[in-house]
Amino acid sequence: MGMTVPSFSPGDFGKAAEDYATYRKGFPDSFFRRLLQEGIGTPGQRILDLGTGTGSMARGFAKQDATVTGVDISLEMMQQAGKLGERDGTRVTYVQGRSEAVPLASGRFDVVTAGSCWHWFDGPAAAKECMRLLKPGGLLLIAHFTYLARQGNPAGRSEELILQRNPTWPMAGSDGLECSDWRAHLEPAGFQGILDRRYDEEVSWTHEEWRGRIRACNGVLALGKGPPIQALDRDLAALLKAEFPEEPMRIPHRICMISGRA
Repeated sequence: MGMTVPSFSPGDFGKAAEDYATYRKGFPDSFFRRLLQEGIGTPGQRILDLGTGTGSMARGFAKQDATVTGVDISLEMMQQAGKLGERDGTRVTYVQGRSEAVPLASGRFDVVTAGSCWHWFDGPAAAKECMRLLKPGGLLLIAHFTYLARQGNPAGRSEELILQRNPTWPMAGSDGLECSDWRAHLEPAGFQGILDRRYDEEVSWTHEEWRGRIRACNGVLALGKGPPIQALDRDLAALLKAEFPEEPMRIPHRICMISGRA
């Protein structure tokens, strides 16, 4: 009998909303500082954050006194976003909807953002929708934040465990460079002045944090709830203890961005 290939859809993130809120570290402070120097996330700026999830990017802009709305298909994820906002004192308006058909008025926003989620969208359709939502001269910013799975590092070894159970997982080994590919979505939608850039940064993780991060990974969520994920988590705990006993672990990450003007 052949192996069953696990499947995954973006709606499945809701099943791991608590792990996602607790352990998926959002974009680092350096990201928001860089964007602020570019005039993105300024006080009073009207920002729409697509695929907002637990609101990591949305709350980052809200901390800088931007007026932020977050959109996501998962109510569970946005409920976690609301709890995190209460905890850190940020105010974001959350709306359920698809990024290809946002239930909001046209020409309303100065900036539309999408953080670590564009690959789940119908990119060309989402780009056209962003053009509708932006004011003339408004900016679309697509960003991605991912660990770098190097051979023998904690991320690489973790992915080996995942691939043992989900061997056709298509996102294993990502180098975080896909932002440049999304130019092909922006240009046909009419965006101009397209600019892409990237930088790397090490991020600290305890074993507990990293295990939670991996439990909220799409390659793991595709395994289903319960025993399969629990078994992987036990194996990962043993691997980290044996191979990377020193905490916190320093794991390289890549931040890439592409933007264009309406």
